[in-house]
Amino acid sequence: MLHLLLCAALLFMWAYPASADDLESQINDTKEKIRESESEIQNAKNEKGKLNAGLEDTKKLVQSLKEGKSSVENYIHELDTGMEEIQGRIGEIEEQISENEVLREEASEELVRARQERQDRYEEMKRHLRFMYTAQADTFFEILTAASDIGDLLNRNTYVEAVAAYDDRILEEYSQAVKRVEEKEKELEEAEKKLEISKDEKMVEAASLQLLIDAKQEEVYQYDAEIGSREEQAAAYQKLINEQNAQIAALEAALAEQKRTLEEQNRQTRSYDGGMFTFPCPSYTRISDDYGMRLHPTLGVKMMHNGVDFASPSGSPILAAYDGTVVAASYSSSMGNYVMIDHGDGLVTLYMHASKLLVSSGEEVSAGKKIALVGSTGRSTGPHLHFGVRKNGSYVSPWNYLK
Repeated sequence: MLHLLLCAALLFMWAYPASADDLESQINDTKEKIRESESEIQNAKNEKGKLNAGLEDTKKLVQSLKEGKSSVENYIHELDTGMEEIQGRIGEIEEQISENEVLREEASEELVRARQERQDRYEEMKRHLRFMYTAQADTFFEILTAASDIGDLLNRNTYVEAVAAYDDRILEEYSQAVKRVEEKEKELEEAEKKLEISKDEKMVEAASLQLLIDAKQEEVYQYDAEIGSREEQAAAYQKLINEQNAQIAALEAALAEQKRTLEEQNRQTRSYDGGMFTFPCPSYTRISDDYGMRLHPTLGVKMMHNGVDFASPSGSPILAAYDGTVVAASYSSSMGNYVMIDHGDGLVTLYMHASKLLVSSGEEVSAGKKIALVGSTGRSTGPHLHFGVRKNGSYVSPWNYLK
């Protein structure tokens, strides 16, 4: 039923075609709309191109920022490694200072003991000297009177001198010992000063390095902020591009519809040049039913036969009789598989009962193009082609146009 209504609408349009001036005006309007749509699409594509360029630039900038951030992070890693080495060296120096302090304490204690020993020895020596000084005469007299002979006298005097020499030697030894301890303490003190200086230097170096690490870390934060901002910008670009794509798609759909409208309008302005038709069924064997009044083979009543039936084997080719535009290629219960071709100036050809259709609606065909295959679909008594011709909405004899 739908196909019959469509055919009726098409036949009505051909029966009452619009005037040439109206069609020309409609075509010009459509062409203008197409030009405007194409211009709008081009502008949208240009804008999309700019957005794409901006997106690519932003992506490149994000990549560059990430590379810069990575470079700074690698540098921070190197600085951290250096900081670990410095902190390790500071720890070693502090350990050396602690060990040196222990040695200094031990040296100080040793020095106190040595000085005390030297002082004690010095006091003892003084007592010997005072004794020898005060008792020198008595001692000497005792030595003289107590001596058994001159040899004994010399021996006793030598003993006194030996005692005095021993005191001197012991005192000198303690003095040297004190001197060595004092020198050792001084060396330890100087070493401690050097260690403290080294520690201070390392602390300064560590502080400077920490400032550099902090500064580089701040750079990383800035990179993160900039990357985040640029990624948001890239997302905004992508959103605009998606919107632009949707707009372009809508414009292109509208343009396609306008072009279809223009094609339809152009088909309506097609002009038939008066040429004779190509035979639509070259493999026919006979004319089974001609154009004119006849007794209908299935209904059993006398009625007008509005075409020519060419009896032909099923599957035989059906050709377009003349150049034109396919305005229908479909199926109905009465016509079966059928094709309608517009040749211009209200002239239309129909091809019914086909077994298979080889063209689609809207397709441009030339004379002799295979458009279908003979069959017996619809209301038919056997394989044949029903070929009909309409002029300005009414059937006319196909023989007026066939060679």
